[in-house]
Amino acid sequence: MTNRLIRDGHVAIIYSPGFGAGWSTWNIEDNGYGQDLIFDPGLADLILNGKSQDQIEAYVALKWPGAYTGGLQEARVEWIPIGTEFKITEYDGSESLQFRDSDEWITA
Repeated sequence: MTNRLIRDGHVAIIYSPGFGAGWSTWNIEDNGYGQDLIFDPGLADLILNGKSQDQIEAYVALKWPGAYTGGLQEARVEWIPIGTEFKITEYDGSESLQFRDSDEWITA
């Protein structure tokens, strides 16, 4: 399991709901970093504590060389219960969380 920031039975998820560029979706697809950057506890802490964009980008440059940081301008942390199944979808750079138990999933 990836290192995660957990509080009160919830996991911090980093995503970018602003239009223009995605954070997790663009980096997972383009850079192959996988889910680690969605859960990065240091990055989540920086965002939660309102650190500057320069500080956030410096952290990412050190930990995730080559990661696309455009999506970080709108990055947010969402707290979801441990064990919740979800996916991050993207449209025109705007990411949103989709929860398996809150949608009608079709089984063949």
